[in-house]
Amino acid sequence: MFVSSILAAKGGNVAMVPSRTTVALAAQRMRLQKCGALLVTDDGGRTIAGIISERDIARALPDHGAELGELQVSELMSRKVITCRPDDNVRTVMRTMTTRRFRHMPVVGDDGSLMGIVSIGDVVKHHIDELELETSILRDVATAHH
Repeated sequence: MFVSSILAAKGGNVAMVPSRTTVALAAQRMRLQKCGALLVTDDGGRTIAGIISERDIARALPDHGAELGELQVSELMSRKVITCRPDDNVRTVMRTMTTRRFRHMPVVGDDGSLMGIVSIGDVVKHHIDELELETSILRDVATAHH
């Protein structure tokens, strides 16, 4: 199964914020959009400046306390954003996310255009669906031979 199948199921909508957005506004946006990360871009998604996640915010709280909400996302975001392509294998993407310990990966096309974002939850769900389909097929084959 490929990343393109995940995007076909969930769509290509990506929640984005400019780098000067306050952390408080970014957190509110994540809550309203029910997502765990926002892509940081200053040109509408043509160039990825970074990504900010709930985890980034939670980890910054002990250091910044009450002032955390006033910081700009550019001060907390991960700048080295690992991306994948629509034709990447879901298992490969799952392995990369697991070994590199991050939970959101933007999907970019051959021309570098942003096509969507996949979460570890999306990847695991599709992997489980794939395993269930394989199990069902094997069960049907075994039943047909008895």
